[in-house]
Amino acid sequence: MNEPTVRDLEDLKERRVLVRADFNVPLHDGAVADDSRIVAALPTIHFLLEREARVILMSHLGRPGGTVVEELRLAPVANRLRELMGVTVRNVSDCVGPIALKAAEELNHGEILLLENLRFHKGEEANDAAFAGALASLADVYVNEAFPASHRSHASIVGVPRDLPSVIGLLMERETRTIYDVLVKPARPLVLVMGGAKPEDKVPLVAKLLPLIDEGLLGGLVGATFLAAIGTKVGKTPVASPKLALARDVYLGSGKSKLRLPADVAVGPRATPDVKYRVSPVDLIKDDEEIFDIGPRTMTRFADTIMRAGTVVWNGPPGLFEVNELSRGTVAVAQAVARTAARTLVGGGDTVRALNILGLADDVSFVSTGGAAFLQFLLDDDLPGLQAVRAHAYAGGAERAAVP
Repeated sequence: MNEPTVRDLEDLKERRVLVRADFNVPLHDGAVADDSRIVAALPTIHFLLEREARVILMSHLGRPGGTVVEELRLAPVANRLRELMGVTVRNVSDCVGPIALKAAEELNHGEILLLENLRFHKGEEANDAAFAGALASLADVYVNEAFPASHRSHASIVGVPRDLPSVIGLLMERETRTIYDVLVKPARPLVLVMGGAKPEDKVPLVAKLLPLIDEGLLGGLVGATFLAAIGTKVGKTPVASPKLALARDVYLGSGKSKLRLPADVAVGPRATPDVKYRVSPVDLIKDDEEIFDIGPRTMTRFADTIMRAGTVVWNGPPGLFEVNELSRGTVAVAQAVARTAARTLVGGGDTVRALNILGLADDVSFVSTGGAAFLQFLLDDDLPGLQAVRAHAYAGGAERAAVP
């Protein structure tokens, strides 16, 4: 990993720095409900302000689909930034055009400008060159501090770097270096814990990581997909049908000695707050039942394996932790990950949310802000956002001379 970072930037006084952050945070009653992604970006913002740069932040929020959705404006994020930073945070009603340009030109050092939701414009997700150019015109230098969004080839991720000398932020550096180091030189045994939804994405990831890991603990829909692949009847549990052949080949090949599938599960007809479920061995699931969580025997086996690990990588809860009665598997795994002496790396929105709810996030070695980006980086050792920075990297004085 050799991308330049904000530490490489020289002579930032009065220069406008455009930071692509990821402030895609949950809102409740018009306020930020979880500010962990905002807090994670603060070191880079402080670093730039201390060097008297004029800091311009941009982010998306939700999925407005290229239209203005009032409930997805970034004003609540601006309010929380003011509280956290104790400085002036200007929030404007657009991210490009005369309003944004005027605000960028009038911004003083020591202040922050937060642009409006990038996804209010169709050009963001379409990676439109004109939209990217309009964003780039606001600043002199680009910083990618949006690890969770860097798996997407959007204008603010891969388009803007074409027009500005580019670096990555301190959080992006920490995210990528930490994950890379775990994959390259883990303390053994390396245990992969995989659950959650999107088995169509996670089955190939298990296949890719199989040579690197010592044991894999599979729950959630990815575990159900592997069970179905080896002939276990999983009722009406939604599995990744197109990946069944791959899952079967992985498991019956070198994976059978490494992969641990659920031995017992919590099953029921439907997941509701008043769910009626039963614990069943995996070979006794009925046709009208769905797998909702791992069972007690599996919880014990998974926890014992985690406690013996040298390194643990966890992505995806093993059950529907949002439903109290179906959260036991997630609680058991989270407590084991928090207690183990192993180096622990956790990623994925639902997984991190579960840790935060349980108050265990501080007991984990590293909590990634990324979900899909975390998975893609594990799979490819790279991301489009990183590639864009490397292709248009800041190079010191020679770059500065070319910047208007």
